[in-house]
Amino acid sequence: MLASDLIRLTTRALAAHPLRSFLTLLGIAVGVTAVILLTAIGEGVHRFVLAEFTQFGTNVMQIAPGKVAARGGPPGLPTTARPLSLEDAQALRRLPGVVAVTPMAVGNAEVEANGRLRRTAVYGVGAEMPRTYSAPVRSGRFLPDDDALQPRPLAVLGAKLKHELFGSANPLGTRLRIAGERFRVIGVMAPKGQFLGTDLDDSVFIPAARALAMTNRAGLQEINLAYQEGLSPARLAADVRALLGARHGREDFTVITQEDMLRSLSKILDVLTAAVGALGGISLLVGGVGIVTIMTIAVTERTGEIALLVALGANRSTVLWMFLVEAVLLSLAGGLLGLVVGGGLAGLAGLLLPGLPVAMPWRFVVVAELLAAAIGLVAGVMPARRASRLDPIEALRAD
Repeated sequence: MLASDLIRLTTRALAAHPLRSFLTLLGIAVGVTAVILLTAIGEGVHRFVLAEFTQFGTNVMQIAPGKVAARGGPPGLPTTARPLSLEDAQALRRLPGVVAVTPMAVGNAEVEANGRLRRTAVYGVGAEMPRTYSAPVRSGRFLPDDDALQPRPLAVLGAKLKHELFGSANPLGTRLRIAGERFRVIGVMAPKGQFLGTDLDDSVFIPAARALAMTNRAGLQEINLAYQEGLSPARLAADVRALLGARHGREDFTVITQEDMLRSLSKILDVLTAAVGALGGISLLVGGVGIVTIMTIAVTERTGEIALLVALGANRSTVLWMFLVEAVLLSLAGGLLGLVVGGGLAGLAGLLLPGLPVAMPWRFVVVAELLAAAIGLVAGVMPARRASRLDPIEALRAD
């Protein structure tokens, strides 16, 4: 039997029972829809998180106090290790390839200005923070390059904090109080948005030394540096470890490159996306069980047809392939239907819920379609083998 005749015969068999064929392929379609919809959300979250981390630039390195391997915990927690100091930050600035360094001391305090009071985040930073984090100033200027240990009491407002305290008025040159201390406003940052739930616009930036004194901290939470494009982060990390190791007498700090952080995040998010895709894949297996059931019923109903084909000279392999092709066609049709519905629902979710990150994961789409075809092939093997082994005489007598 020619391949074209085999496909024509199989198509007619499916068209003879349209409702049953549709309900059979619907199980596969639901599975593919679930895979596409879940992985689209997972892929969207993946891209959203990576975009959140890269909005501050890709050539960024973080140095945190404490050694992860020595303490068994994340950097930044209380430790007996020597804290990072402003002098450490100044020393790092002299390393070859480093273009900007900013110390970081974070606290929370009441900010009072223009007769209004608001509790907000206070970031103690250095003069090079805009260059380190790719954070532009909208009006005025950022903190000047003062003496790191005795800087002037100057402040730069986040866009949201400026609006809450001053409305549409110009705050430049005005005085405000942060935790009872007087500061002069010299700039307003451009809107930056939220970073993993933290509103960066609802904050105030002051010199790191004043933030340390205000929060009564002995050392910085972290030091961040930006380096030249094309410079090897591994080599720079080795230089940082050598420099700070010599200053501290031991390696009691942790160096985290943007590359390492993004690689770790990407692996975690890939696993999560695959996990939610696997949950949707369970529906595909259920659809495969449905194909086995329906194809088994079809073999029982069509014993006479099978016996007649064999009696007319059809090979048993032809009968086998006839039922296998029927099962695969059902699976492929269900897969295509699931692709259309899943893609449509993913796009609709993106339109109706703008805050929900959705992105079509084409690699998972291809995997889902191939898996649907494979499930149809596997599910059709047992009924097809049963059909090919029917004795034509007994089948005709029974019919």
